[in-house]
Amino acid sequence: EVQLVESGGGSVQAGGSLRLSCTASEFTFDDSDMGWYRQAPGNECEWVSTISSDGSTHYADSVKGRFTISQDNTNNTVYLQMNSLKPKDTAVYYCAADPYLLWVVTGPCLLNAADFGYWGQGTQVTVSS
Repeated sequence: EVQLVESGGGSVQAGGSLRLSCTASEFTFDDSDMGWYRQAPGNECEWVSTISSDGSTHYADSVKGRFTISQDNTNNTVYLQMNSLKPKDTAVYYCAADPYLLWVVTGPCLLNAADFGYWGQGTQVTVSS
């Protein structure tokens, strides 16, 4: 059974940094996009970043220049380095994998998780001002 397990969430003050990790079991990255979504309280699911199977990276405008996605194929882990965090980055962050991850999603992340790909359970990131 494919499992994605996120870690690295927590609480940080504005301007701080966190690194999220997502480790996949029973899964390889070779032919899949890996990415991150987030959902803030009262908001819909939002795509954050994707690293494609060819290694290209893509970011939502809201995080471009502050977040960096990377992956370690040896350890089947994808990372999201988050710098210059802002209170509006507060959300539950989900790792996802799919041959083609969607950049536009609507509704709750958990409903999207039922529709496509493999998703982790989510990790909370809280940024205080």
